Amino acid sequence: MKKALCSAVALMCGLAASLSTAAHAQTAVQIYGIVDSGIAHLTNVNSAGDSITKVPSLTSSFPSRIGFRGTEDLGNGLQAFFVLENGLALDTGTQQQGGRLFGRQANVGIKGAWGTITLGRQQNMTYISGLKTDVLGPHLFAIGSIDPYLPNARSDNAIGYMGNFNGFVLGATWSFGRDASNAGGPAATNCAGEVGGDSKACRQVTGLIGYETKAWGLNASYDQLRGNVGAAGGLTGSDNTDVRKTVNAYVMFGPTKLGGGVIARDTDANATVGDSESNLYYLGVSHPFGSFVGDLQVARRDTKDSPNDVNMLVARLTYAMSKRTFVYGAVGRMDNKGASAVALDAGGSVGAGMAQNGVMAGLRHHF
Repeated sequence: MKKALCSAVALMCGLAASLSTAAHAQTAVQIYGIVDSGIAHLTNVNSAGDSITKVPSLTSSFPSRIGFRGTEDLGNGLQAFFVLENGLALDTGTQQQGGRLFGRQANVGIKGAWGTITLGRQQNMTYISGLKTDVLGPHLFAIGSIDPYLPNARSDNAIGYMGNFNGFVLGATWSFGRDASNAGGPAATNCAGEVGGDSKACRQVTGLIGYETKAWGLNASYDQLRGNVGAAGGLTGSDNTDVRKTVNAYVMFGPTKLGGGVIARDTDANATVGDSESNLYYLGVSHPFGSFVGDLQVARRDTKDSPNDVNMLVARLTYAMSKRTFVYGAVGRMDNKGASAVALDAGGSVGAGMAQNGVMAGLRHHF
């Protein structure tokens, strides 16, 4: 009897091990990341006209990160997936995105031929709409300096959908509480939402429609942020809104990409901050030659009924030392009009109404 019992236990243990191995074989988990840092020199960082040399915190050519993503084949064309992505400041080793452990992405979802459904903290449609049209991307000198929300367009407590049907792209997100961190900054605006009795508090809705091919693409997006008591940016009530409408396009001329767009912003804030309207225009070109890639971008923010406009010009050159390691340099200029004080470098400072010049160099490695 003992012998039979031991044999049965051994058989069950062996079967469990086999099932565990089979299940593991069906799950693919990848660890990936970018480690990117540089040195930047900026003029006119204050009203006295002083200059500064520093190692940037928010980004360099790309924000540094480490991520984990996994997929499991569920059969019948379905896949389950997850993404956990941490952002870090390489100058100090601290966490970004308002101190979140996985502030860049933290979500789980399912995908099939009909598209992808995602639950959790995720990139919303404003972020996705600019991915293929902004040739500089989340660079230290880029349009994210003019509108810091753009490279931080992520939503907490969100459900998202994305589908591509023979080039036609449809997407949307709905957040019940768009930003739960109160640490300050563009990724931490103290609007956790999910408040009983006020379903509009900190709600966010974004949408995207477009068409994409290898040769060209065109898309339009909509993004409405709502506020709540204590939220940043003057959105201290659920009736206060910050709306961005974008139209973006890219076209390929052989290996050369031309990309640009317009971002119309309409803020209905409290009496302290006040309402405002602006249009942000950008146009860039990217061209590879040998192991080099050259990028050039111009941008302008035109604020309605205000002299506080901004013009930006940036040039960047990147050299691929290998498939994973790159060195780069960039120069840029930000012209502030009126009382505008938009720094050339993301998260930096500049004297009000002053022009700022900058130069930077850095090293990036992908893994």
